[in-house]
Amino acid sequence: MTKDLRFECQPGCIECCRQQGFVYLTQADLERAATFLGLKPAAFERKYVYRTRHRMRLRVPRRANCHFLHQGGCGIHPAKPSQCYAFPFWPELLGSRRAWAKTARYCPGIGQGPLIQIATATAQAEEMRQGFPEQYR
Repeated sequence: MTKDLRFECQPGCIECCRQQGFVYLTQADLERAATFLGLKPAAFERKYVYRTRHRMRLRVPRRANCHFLHQGGCGIHPAKPSQCYAFPFWPELLGSRRAWAKTARYCPGIGQGPLIQIATATAQAEEMRQGFPEQYR
């Protein structure tokens, strides 16, 4: 694990949202986003969610990375999924200096702002582990 963590989202930056990959959801994430958009959870799920037996994730639109990513940022920012909220304090990034450094190449917020308490970062990583146990066995 890297020992000196500095991170502060930079105004207007959406680089984390532009990366390849999926945004996985917990049931609480789905319900929070649905409420924010004024939809029933089932309607939100039909329109925006792909579900397998063990996981849910946001559907990826054809010409974009996310239905909710707009020029000005995240359209559901106040209700964004826990995976988005926790970035960059994901277990796989905190557990590897190499992964942290690789992420810093596209994320201008890494290395900026005040020092982050390791306990704060690891608590967010633990939330990810709890929310997505099949991913972090």
